[in-house]
Amino acid sequence: MHQPAITGHGVFTPSEVITNDELVVAFNAWADRWNAEHADAIAAGEVEAKAHSSSEFIVAASGIERRHVLDKTGILDPEVMHPWLRERTDEEPGQMAEMALDACRQALDMAGLEAAKVDAVICAASNHERAYPAVAVEIQDLLGAGGFAFDMNVACSSATFGIQAAADMIRSGSIARALVVNPEICSAHLEWRDRDCHFIFGDVCTAVLIEREDLARGPHFRIRSTRLATQFSNNIRNNNGFLRRTRKGHMEDRRDMQFMQNGRKVFKEVLPLVSQHIAEHMAEEGVEAADLKRLWLHQANKTMNDYIGRKVLGREPLAEEQPNILQDYANTSSAGSIIAFAKHSADMAPGDLGLICSFGAGYSVGSVIVERV
Repeated sequence: MHQPAITGHGVFTPSEVITNDELVVAFNAWADRWNAEHADAIAAGEVEAKAHSSSEFIVAASGIERRHVLDKTGILDPEVMHPWLRERTDEEPGQMAEMALDACRQALDMAGLEAAKVDAVICAASNHERAYPAVAVEIQDLLGAGGFAFDMNVACSSATFGIQAAADMIRSGSIARALVVNPEICSAHLEWRDRDCHFIFGDVCTAVLIEREDLARGPHFRIRSTRLATQFSNNIRNNNGFLRRTRKGHMEDRRDMQFMQNGRKVFKEVLPLVSQHIAEHMAEEGVEAADLKRLWLHQANKTMNDYIGRKVLGREPLAEEQPNILQDYANTSSAGSIIAFAKHSADMAPGDLGLICSFGAGYSVGSVIVERV
């Protein structure tokens, strides 16, 4: 059995930023246009008028203040309300692969490793650019990595599930090194015209390099233990797929083809599931709350994270114990906990313990206990 460790990480951050104020101006302009077009039906009581959004509402509901996106022009145009992402030819690198290259190279540089020595690339994300060929194989080719590659999808838990898959392969000896990369173009599957969710997501890509610990060339994080769980639920769902077409073969304009959630049920059902999962994982490893230096949680909602932090630590977590990046990045699906880890782990001292946890649609939850070495 070999010991796996995280030896490098990287975060690709799009340059374009949308603040809450900018988003609200666009959404309210669209709502006013919609209300004007449906004025008669609204007056007759047949449909409800679209309510305005506000920056105060967004912060209170989520803790989000801004988000990075690949394209803000289309999102902020009341006549469009979605990102304009150029369709690429089959001969060009895909959008997700291009994002992944940047994050993967950062991880490799941190570890002092050449891409050719990587044995596996796992592209773990909530939505993939295409069905096949696997985006991971394209990333492998563009990097010049060796071995094999494959895609996987466990929605917002994809990163932690990918880490366990890579760690297990390293433990068994089938590979020595793997890149787990999480390109998330969440802006493309969000309904920006829905007041209840138009503010939730942003775009980003993260990557972690996992190696046999005896091959590490510098400071790293030993993966002490991983734990995964799933429980089926329809409360977070996206029905978009190749089977969802009209008789004429064209995609239908249906709301359920984008991100949908029953927020209240998710809040009520996911929080106990995640808190119990983490508690049981810590108990299995003999880790007490006082032993944890840091919690890197999935960045879905500040209230959810605060609740989980209190349950895990038995008290109100300090800002440095449970860092949030939600206010700057918004929800970035599987990448959120890895962004928090990448940006808030350099100060960890040898022997310090931390826990990475992600959770989301499925329901799914994954946790990784790491030790600074």
